[in-house]
Amino acid sequence: MEILSSMLYGFEVALSWQNILFVLIGVFCGTMIGMLPGLGPISAIAIMIPLSYGMNPASALILMAGVYYGAVFGGSTSSILLNAPGIAGTVATSFDGYPLAKQGQAGKALAIAAIASFCGGTFSIVALMLVAPIMADVATAFGPSEYFALMLLGLTAIASLSEGSTTKALIAAVLGLMVSTIGIDGQTGTPRFTFGSSQLMDGIDFLVIALGLFAIAEVCFLIMGRKQNLLGKASKIGSLKIRKQEAKEISGPIARHSVLGFILGVLPGAGATIASFMAYLTEKRISKKPEEFGRGSLKGLAAPETANNAACGGSFIPLLTLGIPGSGTTAVLLGALLVVGVQPGPMMLQDHPDVFWGVIASMYVGNIFLLILNLPLIPFIARVLYIPRPMLISLIIIFCLVGVYGVRFNTFDLYLLIAFGVLGFLMRLFSFPAAPFILAFILGGMMEQSFRQALTISNGSLSIFWSSPVSVTLFAVALISLIFPLIRKKGHNKSEQEGVKA
Repeated sequence: MEILSSMLYGFEVALSWQNILFVLIGVFCGTMIGMLPGLGPISAIAIMIPLSYGMNPASALILMAGVYYGAVFGGSTSSILLNAPGIAGTVATSFDGYPLAKQGQAGKALAIAAIASFCGGTFSIVALMLVAPIMADVATAFGPSEYFALMLLGLTAIASLSEGSTTKALIAAVLGLMVSTIGIDGQTGTPRFTFGSSQLMDGIDFLVIALGLFAIAEVCFLIMGRKQNLLGKASKIGSLKIRKQEAKEISGPIARHSVLGFILGVLPGAGATIASFMAYLTEKRISKKPEEFGRGSLKGLAAPETANNAACGGSFIPLLTLGIPGSGTTAVLLGALLVVGVQPGPMMLQDHPDVFWGVIASMYVGNIFLLILNLPLIPFIARVLYIPRPMLISLIIIFCLVGVYGVRFNTFDLYLLIAFGVLGFLMRLFSFPAAPFILAFILGGMMEQSFRQALTISNGSLSIFWSSPVSVTLFAVALISLIFPLIRKKGHNKSEQEGVKA
């Protein structure tokens, strides 16, 4: 009864006309910003902070929360239509979203992304209301050794990301790990792989690598095949209608990865990026037709889109109940809360119930707005495919250059973008998958940090990694997930050879 009365109080706050207007502005701006590579939710929320001065704390956080989940929602559009993921959480969306667009099913891909995002977001809001205090305790049970085991589990998925040669996937992953170590070592202050260049001291930004490996490499292939109509049906939007069989096909991934995304979102440091990759890889592993992934699988599109939106809701639990930001975006949100005079933490439920319950209730309204805004606009958004190819190629290049330059206003990043574009082009030309590279780059820094923290706590003893049941379980699952695809692949090859002999 207490939760019910708190929820009703939250809706009372969220459904005032001012807060409804702030939700609408937040999700609309977030969606538009999410579509543009380079302007992710962190930049958008940072821009909004000065506007929050003098605002009611509940209204200020409702506005910025709307920008956050709106940007994650909108980020899928550029991934599907242009293969240019604007934020890390939508990289996995491009694996099957873009192939669907190339097959003339851009409308259907955007509709599935919108519905999956809505379902994932709605589930996370319900779970947020019901289990926020319990999940806060779960989050505190994860220490550095458990996080290292979790990241290792994510890294073992590289075997699943290799469509052809596992060796090539491992080589790509090693390259990604090497690139993640570039820059000043945060613990010792030692420059690593900077070759004396001050430009590399801060490391390489994720956006430079993502846009280089995916968008610029894609542009190179579009230019090469411009006379051969390489895009084929990509200039067609296709129908938005989802058939009964297709709805049945995506219902399982949506249900599974709403839960997975929410749980991973609760863990500080995991967030939407890890959730989307884990969802994609898990779905591929359990699928009866894993060979369809990467070629326009509806399950491969629905799984990461559900998980990244579910993770957004989950990430509010450590922020609001513990005062711990789980990601860069929630760190900026924490700063915004402090600016308006609200201290997140265990006492927030008692001290600021209007902010806590009002923000959660506003997410219901925001998700409905997102669905209403996005579904009818799909035919208009997808018209980007009608743009003449030379102009579209030019626009993609301009978006990439402006997006990368806007992060640090550094021309050196533009050279890096071109370098990674050439690398992405060569990798694709010689059938090296780019997904293991980007996954290893994202996980590499976090793995190293967790590993070092765990060894510091244990005074250098490796026994800390098997002292906790959680980390032992995660290591065991990682080992199984590494070996199982190799055994299955070996068995598949053996049966193929026997078939040829027969």
